[in-house]
Amino acid sequence: MTNKSQPGNDRPRIFRVPEKAALINSMGFPSAGVASVLPRLQAARKSVNGVVVGVNIGKNRDTPLEAAVEDYVACLRVIAGAADYITVNVSSPNTPNLRMLQHRASLEPMLRELNRVRDEVAPGLPILVKIAPDLSFDEIDDILDVLDASHIAGIIATNAMNSAAPYPPGGLSGPPLRDTATCIVRHIAAQTGGRLPIISLGGVHDVESALEKLRAGASLVQVFTGLIYEGPALAKRITEGIVKFMEVNRINSIEELVGN
Repeated sequence: MTNKSQPGNDRPRIFRVPEKAALINSMGFPSAGVASVLPRLQAARKSVNGVVVGVNIGKNRDTPLEAAVEDYVACLRVIAGAADYITVNVSSPNTPNLRMLQHRASLEPMLRELNRVRDEVAPGLPILVKIAPDLSFDEIDDILDVLDASHIAGIIATNAMNSAAPYPPGGLSGPPLRDTATCIVRHIAAQTGGRLPIISLGGVHDVESALEKLRAGASLVQVFTGLIYEGPALAKRITEGIVKFMEVNRINSIEELVGN
């Protein structure tokens, strides 16, 4: 969500790529604004007990990069009490120049300010950072240094990749992202020695691809494109498949599976 309301890109803005079981998301971060989203989120949480809610926050399209932290802070102040964790999205391919916020010079002071505000309004609320898939390992290592110094609770790897011709511009997700995202998860896990929780997504559409993320070092796995092609029962099939895999291989907990 964003601080102020914004319409997003013109429709159509979501495209299937059936031959790759992929999606192109050209949404442009449409949002009703954090103040409008808050009561809906609070009502939804009351109706479903025990659901973990992560809230993704970003800057408005027309907010200049030098003022981006103000948008993130405004979102955090309003939504903190209704979230179990906050995702700082600095990697959407649909907001011009947003990925520049992944650079140390921008990311470090922003996380410092978000931590300060979080400690003021919701002490202990986990903050995670969502990164792009087109970073070099050196760039990822620089981000990891910033996250470590900022005591960030975790990292989400990765957002969608930029689509290329002949497809419409936007974020390409699904199987084409799978290998890249898994390699990044494996690198992060190796660089941090498993100290930094990783949420992984990218090409998760069955039990095998979910296990791949966990064994690469992810603590949690997210699904987006897979739900479009496989339907909402996918989550149940993956969960049951992981449990069966653990039983067959005499693995007692997810923790034993992660990174192995």
